[in-house]
Amino acid sequence: MSPVPPHRTPPRRPARRLLAALASLLAATALVAPPSAAHAADPLLSQGRPTTASSAENAGMSAANATDGNTGTRWSSAFSDPQWLQVDLGATATVSRVVLNWEAAYARAYQIQTSTDGATWTTIWSTTTGTGGTVDLTVSGTGRYVRMYGTARATAYGYSLWEFQVYGSTGGGTGCDTATNAALGRPATASSTENAGFPATAAVDGNLGTRWSSAASDPQWLQVDLGSARTLCRVVLNWEAAYARAYQIQTSTDGTGWTTVYSTTTGAGGTETLTLTGTGRYVRVYGTARATGYGYSLWEFTVNTTGGGGTIPGGGSLGPNVITFDPTMSSATIQSQLDTVFRTQESNQFGTQRYALMFKPGDYSGINAQIGFYTSIMGLGRNPGDVRIHGDITVDAGWFNGNATQNFWRSAANMQVFPSAGFTRWAVSQAAPFRRMDIQGNLNLAPNGYGWASGGYIADSRVTGTVQPYSQQQWYTRDSNVGGFQNAVWNMVQSGVVGAPATSFPNPPYTTLAQTPVSRDAPYLYLDASGNYQVFVPSTRTNASGASWLGGATPGTAIPLSQFYVARPSDSTATINAALAQGLNLLFTPGVYPVTQTIAVNRPGTVVLGIGFPTLIPQNGVTAMSVADVDGVRLAGMLFDAGPVNSPVLLQVGPTGSTASHAANPTSVQDVFFRIGGAGAGKATTSLVVNQNDTLIDHIWAWRADHGTGVGWTVNTADTGLIVNGNNVTALGLFVEHYQKYEVIWNGNNGRTVFFQNELPYDPPNAGAWMNGSMVGYAAFKVANAVTSFEGWGMGSYCYFNVDPTIAAYHGFEAPNAAGVRFHDLLTVSLGGNGSITHVINDTGATAQGTNTVPVYLVNYP
Repeated sequence: MSPVPPHRTPPRRPARRLLAALASLLAATALVAPPSAAHAADPLLSQGRPTTASSAENAGMSAANATDGNTGTRWSSAFSDPQWLQVDLGATATVSRVVLNWEAAYARAYQIQTSTDGATWTTIWSTTTGTGGTVDLTVSGTGRYVRMYGTARATAYGYSLWEFQVYGSTGGGTGCDTATNAALGRPATASSTENAGFPATAAVDGNLGTRWSSAASDPQWLQVDLGSARTLCRVVLNWEAAYARAYQIQTSTDGTGWTTVYSTTTGAGGTETLTLTGTGRYVRVYGTARATGYGYSLWEFTVNTTGGGGTIPGGGSLGPNVITFDPTMSSATIQSQLDTVFRTQESNQFGTQRYALMFKPGDYSGINAQIGFYTSIMGLGRNPGDVRIHGDITVDAGWFNGNATQNFWRSAANMQVFPSAGFTRWAVSQAAPFRRMDIQGNLNLAPNGYGWASGGYIADSRVTGTVQPYSQQQWYTRDSNVGGFQNAVWNMVQSGVVGAPATSFPNPPYTTLAQTPVSRDAPYLYLDASGNYQVFVPSTRTNASGASWLGGATPGTAIPLSQFYVARPSDSTATINAALAQGLNLLFTPGVYPVTQTIAVNRPGTVVLGIGFPTLIPQNGVTAMSVADVDGVRLAGMLFDAGPVNSPVLLQVGPTGSTASHAANPTSVQDVFFRIGGAGAGKATTSLVVNQNDTLIDHIWAWRADHGTGVGWTVNTADTGLIVNGNNVTALGLFVEHYQKYEVIWNGNNGRTVFFQNELPYDPPNAGAWMNGSMVGYAAFKVANAVTSFEGWGMGSYCYFNVDPTIAAYHGFEAPNAAGVRFHDLLTVSLGGNGSITHVINDTGATAQGTNTVPVYLVNYP
């Protein structure tokens, strides 16, 4: 999108299941027992892991339901004995606890068994007097596979489990795992700190720019909780200049009684690598004599363990570019940090810096968070109202002289805002999602002075006042509540928006669907009641209307951060793939990631979430990421940036020829953006290929750059932004621009698109260089000739041929003339008369031309 003037509108002010559920609830209340202190700290290993069973009552009660973390779904077997349910933990584990949450159809007699190979089983617990309800078992066993083996049912029905949870610790090898820092991101405490700027946690955050520093006295200590008992093999101390002359490394099982495993009175400072042997959950450095007059000071405290067997830990620090605010901080301190980030990012359109600004639950007053490039601002509450901003969250365009058409790559999510002037200004164009926001006032979508702006996206939000587009050319809002819309320029599209104006396209150009056919909100981070990070995964909605959280908390599932590999830009792609293969989800922290091999997402239900616009750049022409033909993968919050060697695809969802149905649990691609050039020369034949059936595309921007570095007709080459081969695919908020052939090719049946915004390529050198057979130019959106069913609403295509303004593209849209292929509320427009589009769709519709930038509208086709 480049600064070309819009046509502005002047501103104007069954019964058994129910009984079974009730019985299960009563039983859980009566029988649940708290775990013993001995194993309370062991992590949950089974959630989201591959799970199989001897049988399933029907397709809706699959084995995976018992390990999905959702007590509203369950596995149920056939009505016979014996039956079993087993989970693959991905690596050999020492199992300490098993929790069975039975539905009313429970087991009278059953065993808990482990196996190293899934074939030979060892019984580690058994009963013939099972009582159902929630059963919390202390066990002791080792294996990669754990199963419940039922031999006698308590009812005439099958065996039925809401959840099957296995706790323990992985490991058991003998080598020293020097690649894994067991202390990274773990809870750390100290005897003292010099001041609040040098906390204990700074020594285990993986950042050599932060440190712990103690008071200037002896003795002092720093300790870290590894989460479970581990066998130590090495400790690395990275000292600041204020180091220890005499100190000990000590371990403890309970954080009270300590055993010394290393001691010195001649510490040398700098980086000390210590080979040692010891066992404990807690590890500390205990200093008894300082080498300087200052306190003890460590940049990093690294702990390596044996028995890791290559196991990669989940959780950990979110890194230095995630800045977290607390309600106890002063407004001046918060504002200073916000301003520092904004000064760096305000005009940093193609830089490498990335930031996430996160607010803990509570009230904040007197701040104005101005949001620049590659910056995400978000609340850490379970619902938007948990974080209350009495001030402003602002996007304006002062950096570009009041022109907002290049305000890309920024986001706001999960906050309630009480704006100081009665309105929030969010003057953006593409790739700027506004999710789960609660604006107590008006929402202004134009920059100060009503300058140009072009396209944006709102989801699962509330605006108590009026949405004010002013000069904003087009917009998509879904599943939200608004007080009304003030005006419309080219097209304002709403689906499932309470308070939206009725369809009146083209005068005024509103396209409104009362409900969104299928939708879900993107996964997001929040802090639970204990202050621990969780990733909440919202449930899928059908025929939705209004924000999901206004009637209570958004339905869905919470996944602890410990079940995510927290990736840093310095991580190798091999490590990321190993973490995924191990069964971890994936969280990309802010930064730029070179991708040297395809990131393979193969496990059903995997969540891949980015915060702060992490940017993945494929190296040597690889496909950056692929998704297997499996249920329920969630991809959200990433930017794929093409590398200098052509990649055939940047993101592929489902392998070629995918045939499985995923209607009950689709894969979703949300706030995922693609860039070809701009930050540097880049090439990719297709940005996104969707082969998987039932996929939900929810807000993407695929952009072949028209400005920046590495831009030109033969430089940043790219044929197509999106190819859809799967059936029953839904696209909500589809932005695709400037590709050199068809921008979108839709080959699947039963597809739907609600809102499509496109600009044709600016830079064909002449008509002869951009021929589609005998026809001048490629349509923006092509529905393939073999397709018999497709429907689209609120779709626009624009031309701005600034190299050769004489080019006349034949049409904006191309589709077969089939009864099941229908379009509603189409438009084409020539921006300032730089070229023309002869027809809107096929041979229908007038020519978009002329310097007045007036759209050509078509209400229905055919």
